[in-house]
Amino acid sequence: MDLDLTEEQRLLQQTAREFAEREVAPIAAKLDEEHRHPAELVARMAELGFMGVGIPEEWGGAGMDTVGYVLAIEEIARHCASTAVIMSVNNSLVCDPLNKFGTEAQKREWLIPLASGKKLGCYALSEPNAGSDAAAQKTIATVVDGGDMFELNGTKNFITNAPVADVVILYAMTDQAKGVRGISGFIIPLKGTPGLTLGPADKKMGIRGSQSCQIFLDKVRLPRTALLGEVGQGFKIAMNTLDGGRIGIAAQALGIARAALEASVKYALERESFGKPIAQHQAIQWKVADMATELDAARLLTLRAATMKDKGLRHTPESAMAKLFASEVANRAAKEAVQIFGGYGYLADYPVERNYRDAKITEIYEGTSEVQRIVIAANLLKD
Repeated sequence: MDLDLTEEQRLLQQTAREFAEREVAPIAAKLDEEHRHPAELVARMAELGFMGVGIPEEWGGAGMDTVGYVLAIEEIARHCASTAVIMSVNNSLVCDPLNKFGTEAQKREWLIPLASGKKLGCYALSEPNAGSDAAAQKTIATVVDGGDMFELNGTKNFITNAPVADVVILYAMTDQAKGVRGISGFIIPLKGTPGLTLGPADKKMGIRGSQSCQIFLDKVRLPRTALLGEVGQGFKIAMNTLDGGRIGIAAQALGIARAALEASVKYALERESFGKPIAQHQAIQWKVADMATELDAARLLTLRAATMKDKGLRHTPESAMAKLFASEVANRAAKEAVQIFGGYGYLADYPVERNYRDAKITEIYEGTSEVQRIVIAANLLKD
């Protein structure tokens, strides 16, 4: 698909493509097999400016836009969804809210090292009983020491990057009586904070090179300077952040779907059955035709949401549509790729098996498909 991209966007896309093909692809299967965090790839992404793509250069970023970010994520996810989501979380869920809502002191302390890739961040909203119902926070932040400090107690679940991250943006209830208006955001160092401990790394079906775990808070004391934004502003910050984060996950899904399509086309042209390449069978032709059509449609939805974000326009339903459709396209494409490969598709020797496992999470994290439909419908059915 030929889009009217700027020279800078094309260069970012090409740089990401070359990096992914030369450095990510050769070790992607091993990362999955070993459940290993790709520290060497994260370091290279930092050198290339991928860890803070949309952050201004003065705050350690590359000074690019969301469209360029989408293009880069797709290229990397095409070869390794795990590496792509590490990049996505640091960009969308950590650097972006710090850039929008952080104080100058917080930006100096955290945003510069995060956007430049010297540090890695994570985002803690989900809890054991507060996944899709993000407003049902049970982690409590109590004012202590005459209002100078907060004491946090609770548990966060499925926190991507947490086992290897330096800092977490974490949400807690500061006033339960106010509901969503009683949630606040905090910036917390993950290393050396008394009372904060990490659970063991989650054992996952897919994206095994991206590590996640629980975060436990037991009488964690934080100064008021740890607040991100104002008291009670946390839910607004979290939802604003997820609007952008869903664009990143949509881009990850595009990469997975594209990998499935490209592998299917290549295999169909090489594999023979009944005396001819399976590409000549209509059943296969229809599968790849549907995969290609849906992939282009998902990419257009994703780039629309990215363009709206770059223009400073509200993009809540557009991001939800992009994430919903792209994630479901990725799952359909990965499923059909396994079917086209037949028995070989079921073996770990072929990347389509990994694509199939990796695709599923895109329908779950940063808002399930059901939540995306709720968001879209809510925006359509306003009084």
